[in-house]
Amino acid sequence: MTSGNKTTGLVEGLPSSMTGYESDSTQLETENKSICGYLRQDIRGSMFTELQLVILTFCTGMQDATTFPDYHCFASNQTGNTVFLCLALILPQLNGEMFFTPNIGMALGLFLGAGWLTGQLSHIIGPRKRWWLILCNLVQSSFVLGAAAIQYQYGIKSQGPQALAVIGLLAFAAGSQVVQSRSLSMTEISTAMATAAWVDLMIDQKLFVLKNRPRTRRIAFLLALVVGTLVGAAIYREVGSATAIVVSGAGKLLVTMLYFFSPAEKAKKEKSPA
Repeated sequence: MTSGNKTTGLVEGLPSSMTGYESDSTQLETENKSICGYLRQDIRGSMFTELQLVILTFCTGMQDATTFPDYHCFASNQTGNTVFLCLALILPQLNGEMFFTPNIGMALGLFLGAGWLTGQLSHIIGPRKRWWLILCNLVQSSFVLGAAAIQYQYGIKSQGPQALAVIGLLAFAAGSQVVQSRSLSMTEISTAMATAAWVDLMIDQKLFVLKNRPRTRRIAFLLALVVGTLVGAAIYREVGSATAIVVSGAGKLLVTMLYFFSPAEKAKKEKSPA
């Protein structure tokens, strides 16, 4: 009894600042764990994530509206780049008239490289991890804004190191971006290539059914791509391509922030042993 009273007395005799410090540190540790746990959550497919992919599609349209007239290649539409590259192999005299072969090679190569790198790392990390999607979009946004900074600094040059740098940054960002629709199991909103979406829309057996989520996603994707291209072309005509790319980068930054609020997968309840 005496020792118990002494222990109680010692605890009670501790300074209030020390006990308060212990309480604050415990609370801070709990908050840190909850933040880390939140960032490690898996994002699930929802209307909110669909909206994010549609915004990215809009940004892609703006980029391609500027890269083709400036550099005679696409940053994200690799169907066109593949055809141009094949033409360059058979008809090299077209280089400099219809396209610039180094630009085509840079765009296609870095697009594929970014897709490979992002996809393989996603297999290891987890393709839907919140922190991973935030990081990927932040890097992509930085690359897009970096491309705009090069244009502001050096102007528009169709060939040369500056042109290759701009194309490389935009193509790498686009290649990494396209992986997201696969990661979120929303292949109807690829954020870049429109051919498959057009075909899938036309052959959809339930095209005119009121409730058809895949059809609705494809229409939203195609509209966003068309509107983004029109807006990008208008900005290109009135202000310049650098401004259009900045607006595109700002849109990607918005999506980066929205991933903090994207709904997560519901935790699976473990079955109690019988």
